[in-house]
Amino acid sequence: MSASVVPDTRHQVPAPGVGMRDQYGREIRDLRVSLTDRCNLRCVYCMPEAMEFKPRDEILTDDELLLVIRAAAELGVRKIRLTGGEPTVRANIVELTGRIAKVPGIQDLAMTTNGIRLADLARPLAAAGLRRINVSLDSLDPAKFRAITRWGDLGDVLAGLDAAEAAGLHPIKVNAVVVRGFNEDDVAGLARLTLAHDWGVRFIEMMPFGSVAGFQTNAYVPSRETMDRIEAALGPLHPIDVTGYDPARTYRLEGARGTLGFISSVSQPFCAQCGRLRLTAEGRLRPCLLRDDETDLRALLRTGAAYEEIRERFRAAAYRKPWGHGLARGVIPQRRIMSQIGG
Repeated sequence: MSASVVPDTRHQVPAPGVGMRDQYGREIRDLRVSLTDRCNLRCVYCMPEAMEFKPRDEILTDDELLLVIRAAAELGVRKIRLTGGEPTVRANIVELTGRIAKVPGIQDLAMTTNGIRLADLARPLAAAGLRRINVSLDSLDPAKFRAITRWGDLGDVLAGLDAAEAAGLHPIKVNAVVVRGFNEDDVAGLARLTLAHDWGVRFIEMMPFGSVAGFQTNAYVPSRETMDRIEAALGPLHPIDVTGYDPARTYRLEGARGTLGFISSVSQPFCAQCGRLRLTAEGRLRPCLLRDDETDLRALLRTGAAYEEIRERFRAAAYRKPWGHGLARGVIPQRRIMSQIGG
């Protein structure tokens, strides 16, 4: 079902005893938690080079984060993914990861990172309770990598991937945002990683946000074009049936150890299966990545609201989750860019 076909739920009520559901009956089990809006890179599709970040006192403290995650777990959230900005630049990231891993009800703790600090952090993060890792990597060409990230070193990311593999963070996924004029010619090289590694390499369509939406729209590359480039270089892609919800359509190259995924938020929306919420670093709960509707939990946390009120506000926000985004109708989120939401 496409994002534009919305079920009629006017007479539905949340089903009792089955976990948290939204107004369309989708179960909410996945929470993306942004630990910071700061980053040690400035990727061209993500943020301007002279980015201004939030004052640190506007970011949720460790204890505030833990309280929200506890409420989410009690309501039925089972998966937490730590994001940013860049989550590894948050102070005491290992200790905080360990505390989150111990929240009752959380069954899966993952992280999305640019990999720059992973060589040093992979093993302690795994020991603290991190289970899986997604590493952003848009090119295997050192010069192109630096051009896309503005000042990143490809060697740091490759060392981080090796460290993650050695630490047992599995499965490893490599995320590549395909940007016209920067790395659309690099997708075959990235896909080739799956021939030697048991990794999932995933190609993501660029989505428009806020102040950089114009660049993102002009540099958009549809997944079909990316797939055609890979097949022309490496042969046919064989589809794989994946159990459970995964936003990526998954394939394998002949003889490959790993898999290829295509996340087509713009050209082939997957809103019908989405059971995900996002918590921004300053405590706004966002039911849809591509909608500006948010619930301010930080205000409740800092004005002495009872725990039960915070939990019920979380539930109400989840219930309000919209059916899908409005990109096809030109509705572009304006309040934040991607790094201010959490990937």
